Amino acid sequence: MCVPGCQEAIHHALSRRRVFAAAATFAATAVAPSSAIAAPRSFKRVVDLTHIMSADFPTFDGTPGIDMQKAKDLKKDGYNLYQWRLNEHSGTHLDAPIHFSEAGMTAEQIPAETLVVPLAVVNVADKAAKDPDYQLSRSDLAAWEHQHGRLPDNCCVAMHSGWARNASDQAKYVGRDANGVMHFPGIAPDAAAWLIKERKVAGLAVDTLSLDHGASKDFKTHVLWLPGGRWGLENVAGLDRVPAAGTMLVVGLAKVKGATGGPARLFALV
Repeated sequence: MCVPGCQEAIHHALSRRRVFAAAATFAATAVAPSSAIAAPRSFKRVVDLTHIMSADFPTFDGTPGIDMQKAKDLKKDGYNLYQWRLNEHSGTHLDAPIHFSEAGMTAEQIPAETLVVPLAVVNVADKAAKDPDYQLSRSDLAAWEHQHGRLPDNCCVAMHSGWARNASDQAKYVGRDANGVMHFPGIAPDAAAWLIKERKVAGLAVDTLSLDHGASKDFKTHVLWLPGGRWGLENVAGLDRVPAAGTMLVVGLAKVKGATGGPARLFALV
């Protein structure tokens, strides 16, 4: 017997389930047909991999990444509205190819199908805990492939260093020493170079301020990676909540003309 409202609730639940199943099927097939996709055709949960953006979130140069000014007030104007002054590369955000190239793609030119991709999470948290300057290496990638198989074509390779847990503590997250040098993990240039030469990878992701480790002076990983039409994600949250393989990543990026990147809302379909 169904109590009043029961049928409506069941209908809503089934409809929601069909929507999620359809979204998962789309996500699993929204890359080039020739790709080897190591990801499920359905998913059980959505994990938000995005930090909350605010003026307090740590930034590379120490200045607030966003300033919000109240422009309209509900009581006075009938609606609420803020004006934002925003640094493209603050909070959880995407680096577009143009960020480190003369004529690379700007944010709005990045094809949508390259923003829905398999996610490969390489866990180097134990190493980073011992060495804040640790750089994800070629051997870390080899170890991942030994356990999970070849990296899927058109995937995003994410470094999980455990650094996201420091995001609420600016000093720890930035790691700036007495000489002004920052200390946090990143991806080694030779690892990036190997991915470019030997694998088909759409993007890199890190749970730190930069694709390059904090002490870098030449940003070589950026220089190698972005000009080839690939993107990078920085300040990623929640990588400890997703498996190393078998997840799809959805990158929600604002389509702003000429932008060198921008804040992104990241979803892992697990």
